[in-house]
Amino acid sequence: MPMPPDPAPRRRPSPPAERVRAHLEALAGPTLAQTMPAGYQRVGRVLLVRLPGALGPYAREIGAAWQKELGVETVLRVLGPVEGELRIPQVERIAGEATETEVLEHGVRWRFDAARLMFAAGNRVERVRAGRLVRPGETVIDLFAGIGYFAIPAARAGAGRVIAVEKNPVAARYLRENLGTNGVASTVEVQEGDNRAVPLPLGAADRVFLGYLPSALPWVPRALTLVSPEGGWLHVHTVADARDAVPAATRAVLAALQDAGGTSLGTPSAREVKPYGPGRTHVVVDVRARPVP
Repeated sequence: MPMPPDPAPRRRPSPPAERVRAHLEALAGPTLAQTMPAGYQRVGRVLLVRLPGALGPYAREIGAAWQKELGVETVLRVLGPVEGELRIPQVERIAGEATETEVLEHGVRWRFDAARLMFAAGNRVERVRAGRLVRPGETVIDLFAGIGYFAIPAARAGAGRVIAVEKNPVAARYLRENLGTNGVASTVEVQEGDNRAVPLPLGAADRVFLGYLPSALPWVPRALTLVSPEGGWLHVHTVADARDAVPAATRAVLAALQDAGGTSLGTPSAREVKPYGPGRTHVVVDVRARPVP
């Protein structure tokens, strides 16, 4: 009996960006279509994309194409970097209506408005790591809590007390909602306001998170007043030159610590988190420190 012919190999579907470009090419021509970046960030039902200025007149059509190809509800075009201390995204809606979304990440549900609040996918490892660093019973203070990026993992890890400080009222509202959704509202105390002014327990913290970019170095003196006199961990986020990122960030944190009247207990550790613009890298430095008596 003759063997049946081999089945024809299945064709792999083309990547979503290629399919969107094909749609754009029919409207704007191949040269302009090729200028559309392939990258995107999906946060639940919302998609964030970047477009060069030349594609501005086609933004609505591009948004509708992304909406169709990925099945998202809303598409936002990123217009520039986040603004100010409140870290407000610069975006415009180019498809869909609702910008509130929810992301499930390692068992944590994050709810937020993607048009009003930043959610960096590149910080995923740091959000997970926060929960792995915290020890049961610790007192933890998060000086830049956002929607609960470090406070919620810390509470889920068994921290005895977590104080989450957030200046942006929109973020603070979602922070409270996320605490309830994730079952840690009884562990986490929300202090809404500027972390330089809200009342915080001095000398009580085992661990302080300083997750602010481009640099949390100016807040090292404040963090030093919060750690236990016997010492506590500071997790300081900053940006450094990519060619020397980890050593440069470590030196900068140690210098800020010394200037604030503190001392390092042991050797700090540091890791690269993600790229932060051309030639720059986001770094976090973990250092156990105490104020000098």
